[in-house]
Amino acid sequence: MTKLLKATALAACIAALVCGASAAQAQSAKQPLRIGMTFQELNNPYFVTMKQALEEAAASIGATVVTTDARHDVAKQIGDVEDMIQKKVDILLLNPTDSTGVQSAVRSAKKANVVVVAVDANAQGPVDSFVGSKNTDAGRLACDYLAKNIGEKGDVAILDGIPVVPILERVKGCREALARYPGIKVVSTQNGKQERATALTVTENILQANKDLKGIFSVNDGGSMGALAAIEASGKDVKLASVDGAPEAIKAMQKPGSKFIATTAQYPRDQIRLAIGIALAKKWGANVPAAVPVDVKLIDAEGAKTFTW
Repeated sequence: MTKLLKATALAACIAALVCGASAAQAQSAKQPLRIGMTFQELNNPYFVTMKQALEEAAASIGATVVTTDARHDVAKQIGDVEDMIQKKVDILLLNPTDSTGVQSAVRSAKKANVVVVAVDANAQGPVDSFVGSKNTDAGRLACDYLAKNIGEKGDVAILDGIPVVPILERVKGCREALARYPGIKVVSTQNGKQERATALTVTENILQANKDLKGIFSVNDGGSMGALAAIEASGKDVKLASVDGAPEAIKAMQKPGSKFIATTAQYPRDQIRLAIGIALAKKWGANVPAAVPVDVKLIDAEGAKTFTW
């Protein structure tokens, strides 16, 4: 785990290991622990990394895993949770595609005595805990770095995304950072849907409509790769900053003369490990924190040389 994790999070993991290990052994003697996780999407390297970390962690404790991809469809996600309940999962890790819309699924899981931990984005309803990045900080760090690297003045655009809580928080943090620089003006905010192809087209339009643009903030690295392609094709000196720390973005930042100057890294593997630890602690009777915020870290071109998820 990184040094950035909160002490409360580490305490929860220790509690899980201490009271959960022997209990897990007793459980596995009867039947394997069942962990279900529903993702808002699985066409994003960030969530793919989470899934890999989940499978690795589950294997280490002899648990079985069921995962589903909601594809940003809340009705499908609710149905997936109901199916997991029928399969008698012991733990539900929920990455909601709609924090409010999944309330009924959370209630159904709790009614069935399933431990529910929200991951990456919180969910409405009686969740046992929430583990997620400090997304407002992520947007703030990226946009503060962007502002300083364009000389603290000039026009900036925001490449927005799907209106889920983490994305809204990143934009909020970005705007807060940029507001501290009187010489900077946000001239456009467009939805790139966090997808490379869409972000490329949207960024092309932003560049054409704003001839004096100096910087772009993308809410995720998937969108940033499309934005970077558009910037490079335009030949303009427009700096790009983002959030995630995805391998492809880290690689792109290291190219000589890259317009991609920074990304605020999150830690998907740590989030999953924490979520499992907290869920185990809760299942075996420990008190757990209602929320475990996980710190983020700004990665520039120099830091990209050694950073990895």
